[in-house]
Amino acid sequence: MLFLQLVLLVVLLPEGDSEDAFQEPVSFQVILTTSFYNSSWTQNLASAWLDELQTHSWDSDSGTFLFLWPWAKGKLSKEELIERERTFHTFSIRFPLIFQDSVSDWQLEYPFQVQMAEGCGLYFGEPSVGFMQIAYQGSDLYNVVNLRIHSHINDFCPHYLLGLLDAGKADLQRQVRPEAWLSAGPSPGPGHLQLVCHVSGFYPKPVWVTWMRSEQEQQDTQLPHADGMWYRQVSLDVKVKETAGLSCWCVLSPPATCALPP
Repeated sequence: MLFLQLVLLVVLLPEGDSEDAFQEPVSFQVILTTSFYNSSWTQNLASAWLDELQTHSWDSDSGTFLFLWPWAKGKLSKEELIERERTFHTFSIRFPLIFQDSVSDWQLEYPFQVQMAEGCGLYFGEPSVGFMQIAYQGSDLYNVVNLRIHSHINDFCPHYLLGLLDAGKADLQRQVRPEAWLSAGPSPGPGHLQLVCHVSGFYPKPVWVTWMRSEQEQQDTQLPHADGMWYRQVSLDVKVKETAGLSCWCVLSPPATCALPP
């Protein structure tokens, strides 16, 4: 099968020093998801993210953050950490009460789910931007960017984010060459093939993967999905006679690309 005879070309971004390593926009956010099952039963799940890398989970029983990386505390002192945990724990209790107390007025129906995300973004050379988003059943209720009314967003978040980037730079600046390969999936029918492009082992950013023909993205490309943090695949159903000219492209961050032509 010619499409499995691969030539893999990978171009990695040049290594830079620590002063130039974080020139792209970067964000930190805490996400609180509350599930309302009835008037007396709710459940909170929370996590914190540096861009698309999860750095913290939340133990709602003890009211403490669980650090998923050795550097996830950033430059916080023990006292600062305790204060932030106390603040978030209080918020995680009070926030659901706003909706519980307004079920009738807002005509909410159990069960339902509310998600809140707040954090900040750093755009180097520009002021930091705070944001807060609240969604009900996946639809935005409240969305504010460039938030300047909450001191813990305006003051604490950028300070913490910079400390996080510095404490974790050994991991965050690490670049690992991705591995990519093609395989054949289950046959979708007579005269058709399912081609599967896999990209694995990249670090730290997610990778965009798509099928191309003559530098044009295929319209029937399925959206890539992730299996864990460091793996993606994208499938394409194609007629056996139409495999010529197909290639699978993965992009980490321009110009870091890999191509898998047949």
